[in-house]
Amino acid sequence: MNDVAKLDDLDRQILHTLMADAKVPYAEMGKRFSVSPATVHVRVEKMKAAGIITGTEVLVNTKALGYDVCCFIGINLYAARDYHSAIEKLQQLDEVVEAYYTTGAYNIFVKLMCRSIEELQYVLIDKLQAIDEVQSTETLISLQNPIKRNVAP
Repeated sequence: MNDVAKLDDLDRQILHTLMADAKVPYAEMGKRFSVSPATVHVRVEKMKAAGIITGTEVLVNTKALGYDVCCFIGINLYAARDYHSAIEKLQQLDEVVEAYYTTGAYNIFVKLMCRSIEELQYVLIDKLQAIDEVQSTETLISLQNPIKRNVAP
């Protein structure tokens, strides 16, 4: 069964535009793509209804907020059955900004943001490794994020 949405060129153009700047007015897109603002509105609403557009978000500069350390942590659990309770506990840590259930070397892979290496050390020792379900961790510190983008529609 194939649930992939069918998009035409206009849908893709609208998505590209909104992904670059979600504040672009429908009237401006209408002029840009030679359609009415109402057509743009209808297309956007159809993509929302199809679950392609799931919302908008504000992007913040983490460095400007004082978060200088980005790292990725591979987490090994004692048992696969510990997954749900471990995720509930990870959800409580403000420093964890993303989490993935993975195959391979780790059960869970998380992205963590901290203000300093000292804070990272505190989070690792006193918060993350204190979770009963966590058997071991491996930390990879990000030096930079040279590619950051959405998938192409």
